Amino acid sequence: MQRKPVVAIVGRPNVGKSTFVNRLVGTRKSIVDDRPGVTRDRIYFDVEWQNKHFTVIDTGGIIPGDEDEIMLNIFTQAQIACEEADKIIFVVDGKDGINPIDHDIANVLRRSKKEVFLAVNKIDSPAHSNNIADFYELAIGEPIAISALHGDGGIGDILDKLTKDFEYSEAEVDNDIIKIAIVGKPNAGKSSIVNALLGEERVIVSDISGTTRDSIDSKVKYEGQEFLLIDTAGIRKKSKVDWGVEKFAVDRAIRSIRSCDVAVLVIDATEGLSDQDKKIAQTIIEAGRSMILAINKWDLIEDKQKENSPQKYEKMLNHEAPFLDYIPKIFISAVTKQRLVSIYKQAIEVHKEWTKRVSTSILNKIISDAIAMNPPNSKRGKRLKVLYTTQVKAEPPTFVMFVNNGDLLVDSYRRYLEKRLREAFGFFGTPIKLTERERKEKD
Repeated sequence: MQRKPVVAIVGRPNVGKSTFVNRLVGTRKSIVDDRPGVTRDRIYFDVEWQNKHFTVIDTGGIIPGDEDEIMLNIFTQAQIACEEADKIIFVVDGKDGINPIDHDIANVLRRSKKEVFLAVNKIDSPAHSNNIADFYELAIGEPIAISALHGDGGIGDILDKLTKDFEYSEAEVDNDIIKIAIVGKPNAGKSSIVNALLGEERVIVSDISGTTRDSIDSKVKYEGQEFLLIDTAGIRKKSKVDWGVEKFAVDRAIRSIRSCDVAVLVIDATEGLSDQDKKIAQTIIEAGRSMILAINKWDLIEDKQKENSPQKYEKMLNHEAPFLDYIPKIFISAVTKQRLVSIYKQAIEVHKEWTKRVSTSILNKIISDAIAMNPPNSKRGKRLKVLYTTQVKAEPPTFVMFVNNGDLLVDSYRRYLEKRLREAFGFFGTPIKLTERERKEKD
């Protein structure tokens, strides 16, 4: 399966990297501020240029050799971004002219052995153009004048050169393979599960929290179905995540959630469902991914608590997290390989539900019957009327109701209708989205 090309945007603080990214993406998604170090995290965006799709990484401003802790962390994350990227755009400040820090960064980029494009930003007037030739000193390639703020200059030229050999397109994505992200807290046993499924020591396994620092992909086939298994770093509470490599590993884990088809949330059976597990589950739901809850180390529970059973444990989980009642629970052991293949079987099932489309006529009958059984309450003398409902997309199943007044659809009634849709169509293991649009009734 093709991987979308990755482009890192790097440079010293306050040269306009985030403004440049905003120009590429088309919206003000990055934080833009005059203070150095405002962009601390690597931030990922999808960009399209002339039908070529790629991912852009916006990095913090880097100052090689700076001993300030924040700046050191920004430099580290920029280094990791460069390692991850296929190509690099090096942004410099054409208004201020060349800076000694630019030389230091150029030296780092040359060592990366990646193709680098030099963008001389802030060329907002003819007077600033005189500085462009100075940047040949960096020996990093031909300087291309741009104005990220105004969208002028050679932005198109850079993108044309950048994407010249990009072959990825959304239409070429292999839809036959099911991408499974194995996610959870540190030490839940994610890497052990991946190794057991693959039948080899593909991923380092250790008792030390945070051994997996990157998302590791492995292809496997089960009963004719291809899967891409993605082992991810453990996701801890934000307050406990250290700046540096762990922070970036967690970012990648969350990216893996947003790009997978099925997320397997691994919890430790001996610890139960923690608040952090619930937060990770909520992240999966908000990303619109299908989900399986894998209760690992079940062999330890059976050995120590003979009276326990999967049924009792599942009842306890549903009580603690009722918002996960539609998520399938499987009880496994990476050590004994107990029921591990159920991950593949359940992944196939929830993927079917995630991609499911339903008949418009039956859909409208279900909604109509649900309203007849339990009419919405009136609000300020007005009552909600659902004129028509249609499924607009799958992955996850998304529905639009055309209503007389969107303000009349309260959250509790939306949840009621979602419940009726699940009862009628299943959607086991996948979130569903129910939105509304106002449409006036015909006279």
